[in-house]
Order: sequence, then structure tokens, then C-alpha cells
Amino acid sequence: MSDHDQLLVLVDPVARRLDGESVRIAKDVLSAGADTKICLPQGPQEFARALARRGHRRPVVVGDDRALLRLVTLLQRERDGRDSTLMAVAPMDVPEPDTAVAVVPIGAPGGLETTRALGVPQGAVGAARAALDGVVRRRDLLVDDVGGIVLTRLDVPAARAMVPAQPTVWDTCRSLVRTLVRPAPAPAGLAVGTHRLRIEADGVLLCDLDTPLEGLSATDLGDGTAALTLVPADAPAVHTSARMLTVTGPGFRYRTDALVAGPVRRRTWTLREGAWGLMVPAPS
Repeated sequence: MSDHDQLLVLVDPVARRLDGESVRIAKDVLSAGADTKICLPQGPQEFARALARRGHRRPVVVGDDRALLRLVTLLQRERDGRDSTLMAVAPMDVPEPDTAVAVVPIGAPGGLETTRALGVPQGAVGAARAALDGVVRRRDLLVDDVGGIVLTRLDVPAARAMVPAQPTVWDTCRSLVRTLVRPAPAPAGLAVGTHRLRIEADGVLLCDLDTPLEGLSATDLGDGTAALTLVPADAPAVHTSARMLTVTGPGFRYRTDALVAGPVRRRTWTLREGAWGLMVPAPS
């Protein structure tokens, strides 16, 4: 049996709680088509340990956008040698860092925007079949200076609403979510909804602290560049592309796909061309 037919299936606990029947269907389809090892990690540490010990098995995550983001982040850290847990694997078990991944999207509708944008089928059967018989699509990645990644979209500040917490964990996370989505008070003389940020793209200054800014987005991670849209408060939007983006300012938050981070005073994102592979349906 080839390595292609050996899978490590990581089932996210949120997916198990929300839709156990779809999880069962995905496991049945995957197990019928390949030699599968099913893992049911209870948290991020167990997830990381199972991934580190995958050997030559190709990882498939069953879960939402956050589960996919966790998987790709761990693989990138493994590739960069940042994660001591992964690097401690015995030499005979060291996996290939550039292995293509697959995802079976299961979660709340608002938590599947990234997988949808990546072209992954939204049904358990279709996504599982793509994981088995699809093709590998190489994709670019934005990696920041602390190891965070962007799969499809970056917003600075975090303009879009966060993916809501699941009902099963809502009471625990309510105060944290409110803190993350509550806009910071506007400095004196600065209109609500605008920000003071210094933005550089490939070393070129696009905006400085003296220009009120409504927001910045980076999308379309393809062809070796990211498409940037800069929205000044009192001028037309500026469209450009870049391989490196640096944002500096007084305590800003930013959103990467399904996550909100910050506040920080500086962050630099660098594009890595073709850094990861995703299994998608083969062209008909």
C-alpha cells in the first residue's frame, strides 16, 4: 500500500459534539478507501502529539476552520523547526513536512468560511472523497514574525466579526469573546472606526500614522503575492500587491481567517509561495 493510501484522521472535539453523525459518515468513507488511523484528541496538545507521530501517513482533519488552521500551523512550525514537541520525535518517525493535507468541514456554519473559500466540499461525503481521490493544490501562505499563519484572508484591524463560540463552550468563553470584539476607544481627535497605522508593503510606505485609516485587507494569496486593499478614511481605496507586509501602530488587533489576535504594536507577514498543499476535488 502506498503512502498516499495511509491516512491519519484527526477528529476535532468540537465537530464530535456538534455533529456526531457527520463525523461517523466521514470516518466510514475514509476507512473504506484507505488504511486509516483515527485519532480523537481532546485538546491542542494531544492534537500536536498525534500529528508528530504520524510517520508517513497523510493528515486529514475533521473539523472547522480553526481545526484546519491548527493543522497547517503545526506543519509550518515543524518545517521551521520551531516546535520542540514535534522536533523531539524519534528519527525513524520523522514525517515529511511538505505532506498535503485534507479537511472534512464539520462545524457551525459561521466557522466554515475558510474551507469554503479554499474550494473544499462542504458535505462530509464529498469532502472525504476529495481527501481520498482528489488532487493536490499548492497554495501560498502568509507567515508572521511570531509563527502565526494566514490561509485565505488577513484583516487589519480585525474588521470582520469573529466566528461565534460554540454553544457547548459559550459560557466559558463569553467574557473573552466580548473583550476581543469590543472596539478600542478612539484616541482624541480620531473618528470612531478609524485607526492610525504605519503600513509598508515590500518596503514601500503606503500609509503613515498621520493618515486616518478604516482598514487593510490581504487576500488572493496566489501567484507569489498577496492582494492588498488599503482603505483611507477620506480617500479612495488603494489596491496593490506585495510579498511582505509590515504594520505598526498603537495597539491594533488583526484577524487571520478564523482567529482574532492582538493587541500588538508591530507585526510583519511574509508570503511563502506554494508553502502547503490541500486535497481538493479533481477537475471533472
